Amino acid sequence: MSSQFKQIGLIGTHRNPLVADTVQQLIEILTQWGLLIIVEKETAAALNSFNGQTASLASMCKTCDLAIAVGGDGNLLSAARHFSIHDVPVLGINRGQLGFLTDIKPEELVQSLKCILAGEYFEEKRFLVEGRIKQDGEFQSLGNALNDIVLFPGEVAQLIEFELFIDQRFVYSQRSDGLIIATPTGSTAYALSAGGPIMQPHLNVLVLVPMFPHTLTSRPIVVDADSEIVIHIAEHNKRNPRLSYDGQSHVLLKPGAQIHIQKQQRPLRLIHPKNHDYYEVLRTKLHWGKQLIPLTHTANK
Repeated sequence: MSSQFKQIGLIGTHRNPLVADTVQQLIEILTQWGLLIIVEKETAAALNSFNGQTASLASMCKTCDLAIAVGGDGNLLSAARHFSIHDVPVLGINRGQLGFLTDIKPEELVQSLKCILAGEYFEEKRFLVEGRIKQDGEFQSLGNALNDIVLFPGEVAQLIEFELFIDQRFVYSQRSDGLIIATPTGSTAYALSAGGPIMQPHLNVLVLVPMFPHTLTSRPIVVDADSEIVIHIAEHNKRNPRLSYDGQSHVLLKPGAQIHIQKQQRPLRLIHPKNHDYYEVLRTKLHWGKQLIPLTHTANK
């Protein structure tokens, strides 16, 4: 098969036999089509047998021109944080629960993949955010996130006191369980559970969602994604709050720490089949309208 993608990286959720089956199927199909395959090391270890080329996620980013993530959205989030930095497009195959990002179904795998490799696909750009922490007078660059960066209390549910600044302007002081800083991609994740709005993926905005604020007047705020967001942790906090990136990596903070959040320079290049419909995804995943009873059913009662 003639394809613009010549070397393809495969990443799968570990310890899931359904994922392993799909990864094995991908290896057979792509090899048959004459494409070079690199399988992420831990993914390869979960397969029954694979004697081909393997690599760490970090090194795959430098050699692959397409990454295929098999599993749930969490697996794609991990891939996105690595491959976006190197401008490598990512395709998601759903073997998880919701599948907002991994939108190809296993039963549609062969036909969808054939079309995508032939150049028939829709490419969407999703921006990420990156965070730095200033503690003890020094900055630490600690990671990026496609969904959200979340300030939370840690192991014990206890209010955190902090101040919020946007573009060096003071916004508010708050006592709450924390704050979710979510991208449009992350607006259907943790932020949605906390009462935030659903935002179209192409919007250049962030939503800041307070978590159980101590005042009923605290509401989500939507701001320009090119803004710099700074959170000052109050010095008199008795416990050390934490910061999470896409819920997968946690950083312990000290009272007095400053959190600086801004948009990552390079976006994620997310590949979809040509018939991808964002609103159809929302209807399916959020079960919109399924509680309605058709009028033809009620007329006979």
